[in-house]
Amino acid sequence: MGTGLTIVVIAVVLALGFGLYRARTDGRFKNAPGQLVERPDEVVEQRGAPATSGRRDHPAAPAVGAAWAAVLEALPDAQLGERATLLQFSSAFCAPCRATRTILGDVADVVPGVVHLEVDAEHHLELVRALDVLRTPTTLILDASGSEATRASGAPRKEAVLSALDGIVEG
Repeated sequence: MGTGLTIVVIAVVLALGFGLYRARTDGRFKNAPGQLVERPDEVVEQRGAPATSGRRDHPAAPAVGAAWAAVLEALPDAQLGERATLLQFSSAFCAPCRATRTILGDVADVVPGVVHLEVDAEHHLELVRALDVLRTPTTLILDASGSEATRASGAPRKEAVLSALDGIVEG
């Protein structure tokens, strides 16, 4: 086998592996640090440390309740949902952001007390940094007190959003 063909095969295998990884992780909700994620068909995962961008000089993710305070600092007119808030970070040229906007808007219309708030990541970089948002779309689900309960990077499915809300929004 020639060198060129070997390089092509390696590139295809790497691209396939990365594609499978992204398909498995995009749009999946991960609980806030220190909480258990329990799903009947998946392994239980415990996340003990706050999410960071990987840089050593990057501050830890905000403490409990600080998520909404950071939002209010950037968007003073924002309103917290009675039961939960779907906080979506988007950008202008993000195709999955449009689909996410539709899904989260539909969920907010169906579930009483839930509000959808979309933030343009490009115009609110301080908020993006404060909440450690690394890509768009990213969806944070805040509970009634404004604490981050869970987050998903990538476009979530409607069923995943409703399932994540089940543990947050009670009766």
